[in-house]
Amino acid sequence: MRSNRHSLLYNLLRRPAPPAFHEVIPMLKVVSDLAAWAVALGIAAAVRFSQASLPVQWNPVLRTIGLAAILQTAVGLATGLYRGTRRYGSFEELADLARVTFCVGAVVTVVEYGFVPRMPLSALIVGSCMALLGMGGVRYVWRTLEGIRRRPDPNEATRLLVFGAGERGASIVSELVTNRSTYLPVAMMDDDPAKRHLSIKGVKVRGDRSKLALLAREYRADALLVAISEVSSELVSEVRAAAEACVPPLKVKVLAPLSGLFSGSSAIQDLTEEDLLGRRRINTDIAQIADYVAGRKVLVTGAGGSIGSELCRQLSQFNPAQLVMLDRDESALHAVQLSIDGHGLLDSPNLVLADLRDRGRIRSVFKEFTPDVVFHAAALKHLPLLEANPGEAVQSNVWGTQTVLEAAMEVGVGTFVNISTDKAADPSSVLGYTKRIAERLTAHAAHQAAIGTYVSVRFGNVLGSRGSVLGAFRSQIAEGKEVTVTHPDVTRYFMLVTEAVELVIQAGAIGRSGEVLILDMGTPVRIADVAARMIARSGKSIPVRYTGLRPAEKLHEILLAPSETDHRPFHPLVMHSAVPQLTPCEVIDLDPDGPPHELIEQLQDLCLTNMHADRVA
Repeated sequence: MRSNRHSLLYNLLRRPAPPAFHEVIPMLKVVSDLAAWAVALGIAAAVRFSQASLPVQWNPVLRTIGLAAILQTAVGLATGLYRGTRRYGSFEELADLARVTFCVGAVVTVVEYGFVPRMPLSALIVGSCMALLGMGGVRYVWRTLEGIRRRPDPNEATRLLVFGAGERGASIVSELVTNRSTYLPVAMMDDDPAKRHLSIKGVKVRGDRSKLALLAREYRADALLVAISEVSSELVSEVRAAAEACVPPLKVKVLAPLSGLFSGSSAIQDLTEEDLLGRRRINTDIAQIADYVAGRKVLVTGAGGSIGSELCRQLSQFNPAQLVMLDRDESALHAVQLSIDGHGLLDSPNLVLADLRDRGRIRSVFKEFTPDVVFHAAALKHLPLLEANPGEAVQSNVWGTQTVLEAAMEVGVGTFVNISTDKAADPSSVLGYTKRIAERLTAHAAHQAAIGTYVSVRFGNVLGSRGSVLGAFRSQIAEGKEVTVTHPDVTRYFMLVTEAVELVIQAGAIGRSGEVLILDMGTPVRIADVAARMIARSGKSIPVRYTGLRPAEKLHEILLAPSETDHRPFHPLVMHSAVPQLTPCEVIDLDPDGPPHELIEQLQDLCLTNMHADRVA
């Protein structure tokens, strides 16, 4: 019955008000405040005269009410109380109301009692207090009705259990309850006993996560929102399993990583495979980044790729004087311009179509733009293809990197960041060999350059990048095909592309010339487990087929080579290691057109030779 009454009141309040109603609201505010003064002073005077066993003298009472009405209107207009500068019924407006009432009450008391006493002092004081209570009460009722009107429609909204009553949980519940969202929070949960009796906008904490099934039945919940700032993949997996075990199963939602920029239901998103693999909050020193990026010319090679495009999007937020985006793929440049500028006209001089293999073209571009900061993200990265075509890897990853390094040194680049890969740590593949050589060439440039800092940044698989295993799994599952995994025990490191790029930019601020900076990517994940989770979430019955490790592929990747140490002097998620130099003349004799097996042996030798102590950075 209570639910029906609430629904009836909600539907009544949801009816749109006539357009003219909004125009008379300020007048209604004035009228209600003047009525509050009249009633308050009348009651106060009647009570006071009755206590003295005297008949009420209505003439002075009416004079006092008239004076209070004039002053309330004048002072209210002068201070903005009736001009709509504050939201009606807000705490800020109540503070203004208290100040106005104090002023009006003081003047009325002085006039009606101080000069020629016509009203009892107690009646004036009590009447002023009652008027304030009356005006505040009207506003409270209005605010309550407005809150009911703005609540989500209980007949249409998704009924939501919220796990996490901390700052983020409280904030999102408050937003959802007061902004007509598509979600209706019905109860909260938190494992912290100190929050057991907490209530946010009428939504109460009803227990910890062990009560999930019970609360889901009691409140007829449709979904569960995990509203915790730094939630681990283990916790997400546990909560998801508990939610899916409810009858009926609950859909699991999470907050978007940048939910501080959103409000209400726009901050809520479906649980993704990325959430199950872990989401960590990256603490970036914005001041450090701004110091070397803001107001400077920045050039990104491979700007159309997964890493390069995200680099461009994040760098654009730090207000560089110029952001030059270089790539050999015109369609990729079109996509990155669309994501940053909102259009893909390809008419900006900051878009540069160029190939790293064209040494003259690259030198010309650097001389034209004279960048202060360079992020070198262009590379060939698909391991099986490069094993079959090692000459292509040499031309792009080795000679292309050296070309960019030479051009950077010629124009005096201040900061050079070479994007590497975890496969460069104790490499066993063409991709690993060529990227390790690129790290060593960068270390040599660091010691040859007259000015500037030259560093490499190494990390593993990036979720959301082109060619990511998650993309392949999604496609196979969507088409109902068997999911292919190389080996039952194969593991890989994973990081969200936004997090990886954020740390790459941070690394440019803290890297010491000649180093390789290795991003801490957390705990390796079994690929077979990822495949099993994705198949389970799809609800389909799809088999997993193991295809065997590909040539030169490792069962387990590493971030640090055996000779490298885990040293983190500046940032808890960034390791620093010295890199042995390799001179350009040592790679110039590589023959990309020669027999593949001989070229691979040459690459392997270059990764291992000339590593004596006097050449180490």
